[in-house]
Amino acid sequence: MRPNRPRRSETTPCTPTSIGASPLGRYRDLVDDWDAFVAALCCPLPTCIWANPTRISVNGLSELLTAQGLDPQPVSDLPNALRLAPTLKAGRHWWYCVGLAHAQEEVSQLPVALMDLTPGQKVLDMCAAPGGKTAQIAFALGNRGTLIANDISFARIKALQGNLDRLGVLNVTTTCFDAANWPTTGGQFDRILVDAPCSGEGTLRRNPSLLQRLHRSPSTPLGPRQRALLRKAVQRCRPGGRILYSTCTFAPEENELVVADILAEFPGVIRSLPLSLPSLATTPGITEWEGRKLAPELAHCLRFWPHHNDTGGFFIAVLEKDSSPDVEPEPQPELASMGDADAAEWLEGLGAKYGLRAGYWDGYRVNRQTRRGLHLMAADHAPPALPRAEGSGLFFHRTNVRPPKPTTGGAMLFGRDASRFRIELNEAQRDAYLRRENFDPTPAQRAATPPGQVIVTHLGHVLGVALLHRSGLIESLFPTRWSGCTAAPEDAHQEHG
Repeated sequence: MRPNRPRRSETTPCTPTSIGASPLGRYRDLVDDWDAFVAALCCPLPTCIWANPTRISVNGLSELLTAQGLDPQPVSDLPNALRLAPTLKAGRHWWYCVGLAHAQEEVSQLPVALMDLTPGQKVLDMCAAPGGKTAQIAFALGNRGTLIANDISFARIKALQGNLDRLGVLNVTTTCFDAANWPTTGGQFDRILVDAPCSGEGTLRRNPSLLQRLHRSPSTPLGPRQRALLRKAVQRCRPGGRILYSTCTFAPEENELVVADILAEFPGVIRSLPLSLPSLATTPGITEWEGRKLAPELAHCLRFWPHHNDTGGFFIAVLEKDSSPDVEPEPQPELASMGDADAAEWLEGLGAKYGLRAGYWDGYRVNRQTRRGLHLMAADHAPPALPRAEGSGLFFHRTNVRPPKPTTGGAMLFGRDASRFRIELNEAQRDAYLRRENFDPTPAQRAATPPGQVIVTHLGHVLGVALLHRSGLIESLFPTRWSGCTAAPEDAHQEHG
Protein backbone atom coordinates (compact mmCIF):
# COMPACT_ATOMS: atom_id res chain seq x y z
CA MET A 1 0.00 0.00 0.00
CA ARG A 2 2.91 2.27 -0.78
CA PRO A 3 1.99 5.04 -3.22
CA ASN A 4 4.47 6.71 -5.52
CA ARG A 5 5.14 10.02 -3.80
CA PRO A 6 4.78 13.25 -5.77
CA ARG A 7 7.58 15.77 -5.79
CA ARG A 8 7.43 18.29 -2.98
CA SER A 9 7.61 21.14 -5.47
CA GLU A 10 4.18 20.21 -6.80
CA THR A 11 1.79 22.45 -4.92
CA THR A 12 -1.51 22.38 -6.81
CA PRO A 13 -4.19 22.50 -4.10
CA CYS A 14 -7.12 20.16 -3.87
CA THR A 15 -10.42 21.88 -4.56
CA PRO A 16 -13.90 20.48 -5.19
CA THR A 17 -13.56 21.49 -8.83
CA SER A 18 -10.13 19.89 -9.32
CA ILE A 19 -11.24 16.68 -7.63
CA GLY A 20 -14.43 16.46 -9.64
CA ALA A 21 -12.49 16.94 -12.87
CA SER A 22 -9.88 14.33 -11.92
CA PRO A 23 -10.11 10.56 -12.42
CA LEU A 24 -11.56 10.40 -8.89
CA GLY A 25 -14.82 11.49 -10.50
CA ARG A 26 -15.40 7.93 -11.64
CA TYR A 27 -16.21 7.01 -8.04
CA ARG A 28 -19.31 9.24 -7.84
CA ASP A 29 -21.62 6.23 -7.94
CA LEU A 30 -19.63 4.39 -5.26
CA VAL A 31 -19.66 7.21 -2.71
CA ASP A 32 -22.77 7.79 -0.63
CA ASP A 33 -22.19 11.55 -0.30
CA TRP A 34 -19.99 13.01 -3.02
CA ASP A 35 -19.92 16.52 -1.58
CA ALA A 36 -18.83 15.24 1.85
CA PHE A 37 -16.22 13.02 0.23
CA VAL A 38 -14.74 15.92 -1.72
CA ALA A 39 -14.83 18.22 1.31
CA ALA A 40 -12.92 15.64 3.37
CA LEU A 41 -10.25 15.29 0.69
CA CYS A 42 -9.70 19.05 0.79
CA CYS A 43 -9.03 19.02 4.56
CA PRO A 44 -5.72 18.10 6.24
CA LEU A 45 -5.48 14.68 7.84
CA PRO A 46 -5.45 14.38 11.66
CA THR A 47 -2.22 13.08 13.16
CA CYS A 48 -2.53 9.63 14.72
CA ILE A 49 -0.02 7.87 16.98
CA TRP A 50 0.09 4.62 18.91
CA ALA A 51 1.77 3.88 22.22
CA ASN A 52 4.72 1.50 22.28
CA PRO A 53 3.33 -1.18 24.63
CA THR A 54 6.80 -2.28 25.75
CA ARG A 55 7.51 1.19 27.14
CA ILE A 56 4.32 3.06 28.01
CA SER A 57 0.58 2.45 28.29
CA VAL A 58 -1.80 4.41 26.08
CA ASN A 59 -3.15 6.07 29.24
CA GLY A 60 0.37 6.98 30.29
CA LEU A 61 1.07 8.43 26.86
CA SER A 62 -2.19 10.37 26.93
CA GLU A 63 -1.29 11.86 30.30
CA LEU A 64 2.16 12.80 29.05
CA LEU A 65 0.70 14.55 25.98
CA THR A 66 -1.98 16.30 28.01
CA ALA A 67 0.68 17.65 30.37
CA GLN A 68 2.45 19.00 27.29
CA GLY A 69 -0.68 20.98 26.38
CA LEU A 70 -1.83 18.70 23.60
CA ASP A 71 -5.33 17.25 23.31
CA PRO A 72 -5.06 13.51 22.60
CA GLN A 73 -8.30 11.75 21.74
CA PRO A 74 -8.97 8.00 21.85
CA VAL A 75 -9.60 6.20 18.56
CA SER A 76 -12.51 3.84 17.98
CA ASP A 77 -11.49 0.20 17.44
CA LEU A 78 -7.83 1.08 18.08
CA PRO A 79 -7.39 0.93 21.86
CA ASN A 80 -3.67 1.70 21.68
CA ALA A 81 -4.01 4.79 19.45
CA LEU A 82 -4.51 8.51 19.99
CA ARG A 83 -5.63 11.18 17.56
CA LEU A 84 -4.01 14.64 17.55
CA ALA A 85 -4.37 17.87 15.59
CA PRO A 86 -3.41 17.78 11.89
CA THR A 87 -0.81 20.48 12.46
CA LEU A 88 1.14 18.41 14.98
CA LYS A 89 4.37 16.91 13.63
CA ALA A 90 4.96 13.89 15.85
CA GLY A 91 8.57 13.46 14.75
CA ARG A 92 9.53 16.77 16.34
CA HIS A 93 8.53 15.64 19.83
CA TRP A 94 10.78 13.90 22.33
CA TRP A 95 8.38 11.03 22.99
CA TYR A 96 8.50 10.05 19.32
CA CYS A 97 12.30 10.36 19.07
CA VAL A 98 12.85 7.95 21.96
CA GLY A 99 10.32 5.37 20.81
CA LEU A 100 7.49 5.87 23.28
CA ALA A 101 5.13 6.27 20.34
CA HIS A 102 4.93 5.83 16.59
CA ALA A 103 3.00 8.00 14.14
CA GLN A 104 0.87 6.08 11.68
CA GLU A 105 -2.27 7.07 9.82
CA GLU A 106 -5.40 5.80 11.54
CA VAL A 107 -6.76 3.48 8.84
CA SER A 108 -3.25 2.15 8.24
CA GLN A 109 -3.33 0.74 11.78
CA LEU A 110 -6.48 -1.30 11.14
CA PRO A 111 -5.01 -4.24 9.17
CA VAL A 112 -3.02 -5.52 12.13
CA ALA A 113 -6.10 -5.25 14.33
CA LEU A 114 -7.91 -7.57 11.89
CA MET A 115 -5.17 -10.21 11.51
CA ASP A 116 -6.18 -12.20 14.62
CA LEU A 117 -2.62 -12.32 15.91
CA THR A 118 -1.51 -14.31 18.95
CA PRO A 119 1.96 -15.09 20.35
CA GLY A 120 3.45 -18.23 18.87
CA GLN A 121 2.38 -17.57 15.29
CA LYS A 122 4.91 -17.29 12.46
CA VAL A 123 4.17 -14.19 10.36
CA LEU A 124 5.35 -12.71 7.05
CA ASP A 125 4.99 -9.03 6.18
CA MET A 126 5.60 -9.07 2.42
CA CYS A 127 5.91 -5.32 1.74
CA ALA A 128 6.98 -4.09 5.14
CA ALA A 129 8.73 -0.72 4.81
CA PRO A 130 8.59 1.76 6.44
CA GLY A 131 7.63 -0.56 9.29
CA GLY A 132 4.64 0.77 11.21
CA LYS A 133 2.56 -2.35 10.63
CA THR A 134 5.61 -4.56 11.17
CA ALA A 135 6.13 -3.08 14.63
CA GLN A 136 2.42 -3.44 15.43
CA ILE A 137 2.59 -7.12 14.47
CA ALA A 138 5.78 -7.63 16.48
CA PHE A 139 4.16 -6.30 19.63
CA ALA A 140 0.93 -8.24 19.02
CA LEU A 141 3.16 -11.33 19.05
CA GLY A 142 4.57 -10.27 22.41
CA ASN A 143 7.90 -9.17 20.87
CA ARG A 144 8.89 -12.82 20.61
CA GLY A 145 8.69 -15.63 18.08
CA THR A 146 9.34 -15.11 14.38
CA LEU A 147 8.19 -12.27 12.14
CA ILE A 148 9.80 -11.77 8.72
CA ALA A 149 9.68 -8.20 7.43
CA ASN A 150 10.42 -8.14 3.72
CA ASP A 151 10.73 -5.36 1.19
CA ILE A 152 11.98 -5.32 -2.38
CA SER A 153 13.92 -2.07 -1.86
CA PHE A 154 17.14 -2.12 0.14
CA ALA A 155 16.87 1.63 0.78
CA ARG A 156 13.46 1.13 2.37
CA ILE A 157 14.81 -1.79 4.42
CA LYS A 158 17.24 0.63 6.06
CA ALA A 159 14.37 2.97 7.00
CA LEU A 160 12.37 -0.01 8.25
CA GLN A 161 15.22 -1.20 10.46
CA GLY A 162 15.63 2.29 11.90
CA ASN A 163 12.01 2.32 13.03
CA LEU A 164 12.27 -1.17 14.51
CA ASP A 165 15.42 -0.24 16.43
CA ARG A 166 13.89 2.97 17.78
CA LEU A 167 10.87 1.01 19.02
CA GLY A 168 12.89 -1.88 20.51
CA VAL A 169 11.62 -4.73 18.31
CA LEU A 170 13.40 -8.06 18.97
CA ASN A 171 11.45 -10.68 17.03
CA VAL A 172 11.92 -9.48 13.43
CA THR A 173 14.26 -10.59 10.67
CA THR A 174 14.41 -8.22 7.70
CA THR A 175 14.86 -9.52 4.15
CA CYS A 176 15.26 -7.74 0.81
CA PHE A 177 13.54 -9.92 -1.77
CA ASP A 178 10.82 -9.95 -4.40
CA ALA A 179 8.00 -11.34 -2.29
CA ALA A 180 6.12 -12.45 -5.41
CA ASN A 181 8.86 -15.09 -5.75
CA TRP A 182 9.16 -16.01 -2.08
CA PRO A 183 11.04 -19.34 -1.96
CA THR A 184 9.54 -22.58 -0.75
CA THR A 185 12.59 -22.94 1.51
CA GLY A 186 11.34 -19.85 3.34
CA GLY A 187 8.61 -22.02 4.86
CA GLN A 188 4.91 -21.37 5.43
CA PHE A 189 3.29 -18.84 7.72
CA ASP A 190 0.29 -18.66 10.02
CA ARG A 191 -0.40 -15.05 9.01
CA ILE A 192 0.70 -13.06 5.97
CA LEU A 193 0.24 -9.34 5.42
CA VAL A 194 0.15 -8.11 1.81
CA ASP A 195 0.09 -4.33 2.15
CA ALA A 196 0.41 -3.97 -1.58
CA PRO A 197 2.05 -1.20 -3.61
CA CYS A 198 -0.77 0.85 -5.08
CA SER A 199 -1.71 4.11 -6.80
CA GLY A 200 -2.26 5.73 -3.39
CA GLU A 201 -5.44 7.67 -4.11
CA GLY A 202 -6.47 7.35 -0.47
CA THR A 203 -3.42 9.36 0.66
CA LEU A 204 -4.58 12.55 -1.07
CA ARG A 205 -5.28 14.35 2.22
CA ARG A 206 -1.68 13.81 3.24
CA ASN A 207 -0.24 14.45 -0.21
CA PRO A 208 -2.47 17.04 -1.95
CA SER A 209 -0.07 17.36 -4.90
CA LEU A 210 -0.83 13.72 -5.72
CA LEU A 211 -3.88 15.03 -7.59
CA GLN A 212 -1.65 16.32 -10.39
CA ARG A 213 -0.50 12.89 -11.47
CA LEU A 214 -3.61 10.83 -10.80
CA HIS A 215 -5.01 9.24 -13.93
CA ARG A 216 -6.71 6.00 -14.59
CA SER A 217 -3.88 4.02 -16.16
CA PRO A 218 -1.79 3.24 -13.01
CA SER A 219 -4.45 0.92 -11.63
CA THR A 220 -4.07 -1.49 -14.54
CA PRO A 221 -0.24 -1.80 -14.54
CA LEU A 222 -0.24 -2.32 -10.77
CA GLY A 223 -2.83 -5.10 -10.94
CA PRO A 224 -0.47 -7.88 -12.14
CA ARG A 225 2.02 -7.05 -9.39
CA GLN A 226 -0.69 -7.07 -6.75
CA ARG A 227 -2.06 -10.40 -8.00
CA ALA A 228 1.42 -11.92 -7.99
CA LEU A 229 1.96 -10.91 -4.38
CA LEU A 230 -1.43 -12.20 -3.25
CA ARG A 231 -1.01 -15.42 -5.21
CA LYS A 232 2.31 -16.12 -3.52
CA ALA A 233 0.76 -15.32 -0.15
CA VAL A 234 -1.84 -18.02 -0.73
CA GLN A 235 0.90 -20.50 -1.60
CA ARG A 236 3.02 -19.64 1.44
CA CYS A 237 0.14 -19.54 3.93
CA ARG A 238 -0.31 -22.60 6.12
CA PRO A 239 -3.60 -24.50 5.94
CA GLY A 240 -5.99 -22.77 8.32
CA GLY A 241 -3.92 -19.58 8.20
CA ARG A 242 -4.99 -16.10 7.15
CA ILE A 243 -3.86 -13.48 4.66
CA LEU A 244 -4.69 -9.81 4.95
CA TYR A 245 -4.63 -7.81 1.71
CA SER A 246 -4.77 -4.02 1.93
CA THR A 247 -4.24 -0.90 -0.17
CA CYS A 248 -4.65 2.83 0.29
CA THR A 249 -6.50 3.40 -2.95
CA PHE A 250 -10.13 3.63 -4.03
CA ALA A 251 -9.53 1.85 -7.35
CA PRO A 252 -11.54 -1.40 -7.71
CA GLU A 253 -8.89 -2.60 -10.18
CA GLU A 254 -6.43 -2.72 -7.28
CA ASN A 255 -8.89 -3.91 -4.65
CA GLU A 256 -11.93 -6.12 -5.25
CA LEU A 257 -10.86 -7.18 -8.74
CA VAL A 258 -7.50 -8.40 -7.47
CA VAL A 259 -9.12 -10.36 -4.65
CA ALA A 260 -11.80 -11.74 -6.99
CA ASP A 261 -9.20 -13.06 -9.43
CA ILE A 262 -7.21 -14.81 -6.70
CA LEU A 263 -10.36 -16.35 -5.21
CA ALA A 264 -11.22 -17.68 -8.67
CA GLU A 265 -7.68 -19.00 -9.12
CA PHE A 266 -7.83 -21.01 -5.89
CA PRO A 267 -11.42 -22.37 -5.72
CA GLY A 268 -12.11 -24.17 -2.48
CA VAL A 269 -8.65 -23.30 -1.13
CA ILE A 270 -9.33 -19.81 0.23
CA ARG A 271 -12.40 -17.87 1.23
CA SER A 272 -13.07 -14.23 2.04
CA LEU A 273 -13.94 -13.70 5.71
CA PRO A 274 -16.59 -11.22 6.84
CA LEU A 275 -15.04 -8.33 8.77
CA SER A 276 -16.44 -6.07 11.46
CA LEU A 277 -15.28 -2.85 13.11
CA PRO A 278 -18.37 -1.84 15.07
CA SER A 279 -17.26 1.66 16.02
CA LEU A 280 -16.19 2.74 12.54
CA ALA A 281 -18.31 3.59 9.53
CA THR A 282 -17.39 1.31 6.64
CA THR A 283 -18.90 0.16 3.37
CA PRO A 284 -18.75 -3.39 2.01
CA GLY A 285 -16.60 -4.31 -0.94
CA ILE A 286 -18.28 -3.81 -4.29
CA THR A 287 -19.65 -6.78 -6.22
CA GLU A 288 -19.93 -5.12 -9.62
CA TRP A 289 -17.66 -2.75 -11.51
CA GLU A 290 -17.90 -1.47 -15.08
CA GLY A 291 -20.18 -4.32 -16.11
CA ARG A 292 -18.24 -7.08 -14.40
CA LYS A 293 -20.12 -8.97 -11.71
CA LEU A 294 -18.03 -10.27 -8.83
CA ALA A 295 -18.65 -13.09 -6.37
CA PRO A 296 -21.01 -12.06 -3.54
CA GLU A 297 -18.33 -12.81 -0.95
CA LEU A 298 -16.43 -9.71 -2.13
CA ALA A 299 -18.94 -7.80 0.01
CA HIS A 300 -17.04 -9.19 3.02
CA CYS A 301 -14.21 -6.75 2.24
CA LEU A 302 -14.18 -3.32 3.87
CA ARG A 303 -13.84 0.09 2.26
CA PHE A 304 -12.96 3.17 4.28
CA TRP A 305 -13.96 6.52 2.79
CA PRO A 306 -12.33 9.71 4.10
CA HIS A 307 -15.57 11.48 5.03
CA HIS A 308 -16.95 8.64 7.15
CA ASN A 309 -14.36 8.66 9.95
CA ASP A 310 -12.17 11.69 9.08
CA THR A 311 -9.38 9.44 7.79
CA GLY A 312 -7.60 8.57 4.58
CA GLY A 313 -9.01 6.09 2.10
CA PHE A 314 -8.36 2.39 2.56
CA PHE A 315 -9.35 -1.15 1.52
CA ILE A 316 -9.01 -4.39 3.50
CA ALA A 317 -9.74 -8.03 2.67
CA VAL A 318 -9.00 -11.07 4.86
CA LEU A 319 -8.65 -14.48 3.22
CA GLU A 320 -8.60 -17.76 5.13
CA LYS A 321 -6.94 -20.86 3.74
CA ASP A 322 -8.73 -24.18 3.99
CA SER A 323 -7.37 -26.33 6.81
CA SER A 324 -7.70 -29.69 5.06
CA PRO A 325 -4.66 -29.75 2.71
CA ASP A 326 -1.59 -31.56 3.92
CA VAL A 327 0.89 -29.33 5.68
CA GLU A 328 4.25 -28.95 3.96
CA PRO A 329 7.28 -30.18 5.90
CA GLU A 330 8.68 -27.12 7.60
CA PRO A 331 12.24 -26.25 6.51
CA GLN A 332 14.75 -26.27 9.31
CA PRO A 333 15.35 -22.65 10.33
CA GLU A 334 18.85 -21.27 10.22
CA LEU A 335 19.30 -20.67 13.91
CA ALA A 336 21.70 -17.84 14.61
CA SER A 337 24.56 -19.06 16.72
CA MET A 338 26.37 -17.00 19.28
CA GLY A 339 29.04 -16.44 16.65
CA ASP A 340 31.30 -14.78 19.22
CA ALA A 341 33.15 -16.66 21.92
CA ASP A 342 33.32 -13.48 23.99
CA ALA A 343 29.57 -12.69 23.88
CA ALA A 344 28.99 -13.93 27.42
CA GLU A 345 31.86 -11.77 28.61
CA TRP A 346 30.43 -8.68 26.91
CA LEU A 347 27.02 -9.31 28.52
CA GLU A 348 28.57 -9.87 31.91
CA GLY A 349 30.42 -6.57 31.58
CA LEU A 350 27.26 -4.68 30.65
CA GLY A 351 25.35 -6.20 33.53
CA ALA A 352 28.07 -5.39 36.04
CA LYS A 353 28.46 -1.78 34.91
CA TYR A 354 24.77 -0.92 34.92
CA GLY A 355 23.74 -3.03 37.88
CA LEU A 356 21.47 -5.44 36.01
CA ARG A 357 20.10 -8.38 37.97
CA ALA A 358 21.72 -11.81 37.72
CA GLY A 359 20.42 -13.82 34.74
CA TYR A 360 19.15 -10.66 33.02
CA TRP A 361 20.11 -11.89 29.54
CA ASP A 362 18.70 -15.40 29.90
CA GLY A 363 15.51 -14.52 28.05
CA TYR A 364 17.35 -13.41 24.92
CA ARG A 365 19.57 -14.81 22.21
CA VAL A 366 22.73 -12.92 21.32
CA ASN A 367 24.89 -13.21 18.23
CA ARG A 368 27.38 -11.25 16.19
CA GLN A 369 25.94 -10.45 12.76
CA THR A 370 28.52 -7.82 11.81
CA ARG A 371 31.98 -6.85 12.94
CA ARG A 372 30.52 -3.83 14.68
CA GLY A 373 29.05 -5.70 17.62
CA LEU A 374 26.24 -7.81 19.05
CA HIS A 375 22.60 -8.25 18.12
CA LEU A 376 19.87 -9.16 20.61
CA MET A 377 16.89 -11.31 19.62
CA ALA A 378 13.92 -12.93 21.25
CA ALA A 379 14.97 -16.32 22.59
CA ASP A 380 12.55 -18.19 20.31
CA HIS A 381 13.21 -16.16 17.15
CA ALA A 382 14.02 -18.57 14.29
CA PRO A 383 14.47 -16.96 10.85
CA PRO A 384 14.48 -19.23 7.77
CA ALA A 385 17.66 -20.05 5.89
CA LEU A 386 16.31 -18.29 2.78
CA PRO A 387 15.89 -15.55 1.78
CA ARG A 388 19.12 -14.28 3.26
CA ALA A 389 18.56 -12.07 6.27
CA GLU A 390 19.60 -8.43 6.15
CA GLY A 391 19.41 -8.36 9.92
CA SER A 392 17.76 -10.11 12.85
CA GLY A 393 16.72 -8.52 16.11
CA LEU A 394 18.23 -5.36 17.57
CA PHE A 395 21.83 -4.17 17.16
CA PHE A 396 22.38 -3.36 20.82
CA HIS A 397 26.09 -3.32 21.76
CA ARG A 398 28.92 -1.82 19.73
CA THR A 399 32.11 -3.73 20.51
CA ASN A 400 34.40 -2.41 17.76
CA VAL A 401 35.05 0.86 19.65
CA ARG A 402 37.00 1.57 22.81
CA PRO A 403 35.43 1.64 25.22
CA PRO A 404 32.57 -0.51 23.89
CA LYS A 405 29.24 1.30 23.86
CA PRO A 406 25.58 0.27 24.01
CA THR A 407 23.63 1.51 21.01
CA THR A 408 20.79 3.92 21.67
CA GLY A 409 18.30 1.16 20.85
CA GLY A 410 20.08 -1.16 23.25
CA ALA A 411 20.15 1.45 26.01
CA MET A 412 16.43 2.05 25.57
CA LEU A 413 15.87 -1.67 26.03
CA PHE A 414 17.91 -2.46 29.15
CA GLY A 415 18.36 1.06 30.53
CA ARG A 416 15.01 0.97 32.31
CA ASP A 417 16.43 -1.82 34.49
CA ALA A 418 19.79 -0.14 35.13
CA SER A 419 20.52 0.71 38.76
CA ARG A 420 23.93 2.35 38.19
CA PHE A 421 25.35 4.96 35.79
CA ARG A 422 21.93 6.47 35.23
CA ILE A 423 21.02 10.16 35.19
CA GLU A 424 17.55 11.71 35.14
CA LEU A 425 17.50 14.83 32.95
CA ASN A 426 15.30 17.89 33.33
CA GLU A 427 13.38 19.28 30.37
CA ALA A 428 16.10 21.66 29.19
CA GLN A 429 18.74 18.93 29.43
CA ARG A 430 16.45 16.50 27.61
CA ASP A 431 16.06 18.86 24.66
CA ALA A 432 19.77 19.58 24.52
CA TYR A 433 20.49 15.85 24.55
CA LEU A 434 18.07 15.17 21.67
CA ARG A 435 19.66 18.01 19.68
CA ARG A 436 23.04 16.32 20.20
CA GLU A 437 24.32 19.28 22.19
CA ASN A 438 26.71 19.12 25.13
CA PHE A 439 25.37 20.44 28.44
CA ASP A 440 26.29 20.77 32.10
CA PRO A 441 25.01 18.39 34.80
CA THR A 442 23.56 19.75 38.01
CA PRO A 443 25.77 19.39 41.10
CA ALA A 444 23.51 16.59 42.33
CA GLN A 445 23.77 14.71 39.04
CA ARG A 446 27.54 15.01 39.01
CA ALA A 447 27.89 13.92 42.62
CA ALA A 448 25.67 10.86 42.15
CA THR A 449 27.31 9.41 39.03
CA PRO A 450 30.96 8.60 38.24
CA PRO A 451 32.38 9.81 34.91
CA GLY A 452 31.90 7.55 31.88
CA GLN A 453 29.04 6.33 29.74
CA VAL A 454 25.67 6.84 31.41
CA ILE A 455 22.05 6.01 30.70
CA VAL A 456 20.00 9.22 30.52
CA THR A 457 16.29 9.35 31.28
CA HIS A 458 13.47 11.88 31.48
CA LEU A 459 10.37 11.27 33.58
CA GLY A 460 11.76 7.78 34.03
CA HIS A 461 11.79 7.05 30.28
CA VAL A 462 15.14 6.10 28.74
CA LEU A 463 16.47 8.56 26.16
CA GLY A 464 19.72 6.80 25.34
CA VAL A 465 23.42 6.97 26.18
CA ALA A 466 25.56 9.98 27.07
CA LEU A 467 29.16 10.49 28.12
CA LEU A 468 29.83 12.23 31.43
CA HIS A 469 33.29 13.72 31.11
CA ARG A 470 35.63 14.19 34.04
CA SER A 471 35.40 17.92 33.35
CA GLY A 472 31.72 17.69 34.22
CA LEU A 473 30.37 18.15 30.69
CA ILE A 474 27.70 15.73 29.44
CA GLU A 475 28.16 14.79 25.78
CA SER A 476 25.10 13.60 23.87
CA LEU A 477 25.48 10.34 21.94
CA PHE A 478 21.96 10.42 20.51
CA PRO A 479 21.93 9.23 16.86
CA THR A 480 21.81 11.95 14.23
CA ARG A 481 19.24 9.99 12.21
CA TRP A 482 16.83 9.93 15.17
CA SER A 483 17.29 13.54 16.14
CA GLY A 484 14.00 14.65 14.61
CA CYS A 485 13.50 17.17 17.37
CA THR A 486 16.09 19.31 15.60
CA ALA A 487 14.63 19.27 12.11
CA ALA A 488 11.93 16.89 10.92
CA PRO A 489 10.85 16.64 7.29
CA GLU A 490 7.44 18.13 6.85
CA ASP A 491 5.53 14.85 6.58
CA ALA A 492 8.15 12.22 7.39
CA HIS A 493 6.59 10.90 10.58
CA GLN A 494 2.97 10.21 9.67
CA GLU A 495 3.32 7.03 7.70
CA HIS A 496 1.02 4.64 5.90
CA GLY A 497 3.35 1.69 6.32
